[in-house]
Amino acid sequence: MGTRIGVDVLGGDHGPRVILQGCIDALEFLNADDTLVLIGPADLINSFLTEQDAHDDRFEIEHAPDGIPMNASPTVAVRAMPDSTIVRMAKLGSKKAGVRCDAVISAGNTGACVASGQMFMKRLSGVHRPGIAVAFPSFHGPVVLCDAGANPEPRASHLWQYGIMAEIYSRRIFHVESPRVGLMNIGSEASKGSLLAKETAEMLKRTPGLNYIGFIEGRDLFAGTADVVITDGFVGNTVLKMAEGFAKSIFQAIGEEIHSHDPALAAKFEPIVKQIYKKNDYHEHGGAPLLGLNGVMMISHGSSEARTIRAAVRNTLEYVRGHVNDEIVERLKELSCVEQGEPA
Repeated sequence: MGTRIGVDVLGGDHGPRVILQGCIDALEFLNADDTLVLIGPADLINSFLTEQDAHDDRFEIEHAPDGIPMNASPTVAVRAMPDSTIVRMAKLGSKKAGVRCDAVISAGNTGACVASGQMFMKRLSGVHRPGIAVAFPSFHGPVVLCDAGANPEPRASHLWQYGIMAEIYSRRIFHVESPRVGLMNIGSEASKGSLLAKETAEMLKRTPGLNYIGFIEGRDLFAGTADVVITDGFVGNTVLKMAEGFAKSIFQAIGEEIHSHDPALAAKFEPIVKQIYKKNDYHEHGGAPLLGLNGVMMISHGSSEARTIRAAVRNTLEYVRGHVNDEIVERLKELSCVEQGEPA
């Protein structure tokens, strides 16, 4: 039986046409028995597919007339808008759904995605709080950061679980043999940091089979120091947005500087700069999984383009086929003694 992936057609800043085009472009990654369930207004979806001459047996339409605005209060909107694409998507991603999806994707309101995921899809056995795991591109390979915004006020046990789950994600999806796990702190010295950081560090140290390397600082994120970085959702989301803005501005500055010195040289270097930018472009990663859900939810950037959604479908297929959630459940059960403070 093939993989079924639900896509929120109304999510994102650029409108449903961009999301739908990304789904059409992603058909190349699907097997003959796979399905993309397009969740949104049926008339709108059918009209676009007809316009693009893109009707395909691997598309299925799930009618949902409403979209949750980006500025809406997440929990209030999820409860008040049962016919919204995000709520319908989460219900399809639930293990209790009649005709369910193996995974779901949205570029919509992140808070609403997290709230609906926890409300309808529930949590994996043993997981306290799901966390968003973002893959940062770097010259040393992808760095998985968790959490990037789902849980701004975590407990030590939450951060410890993020370390376990993100390590599995890094190993199974990015094929890092023994991911180095670092805990974000204001300094690398053991004496520095908050009580939360110190409590989390002690739990990570006691975890057998985890390649925990200790505290790391923000500057280490792109230095190849760690493959997995653990932090709270407030700091993680701030770092994510800052990194996106810095990457965009630095490449723009390089291009303008070269062009001001020698336009001919700029034209010669343009393909190289574009190739480097592509390797460090969040659009290429498609989205971030909400680790810890009893199902698979991939959250894409609000400014997603068609190529972002295309990449999100590709990465979601890899996640489902990689059986990441199965190992998370097994590993947390195996390590329950660490959380309880007992010898491993």
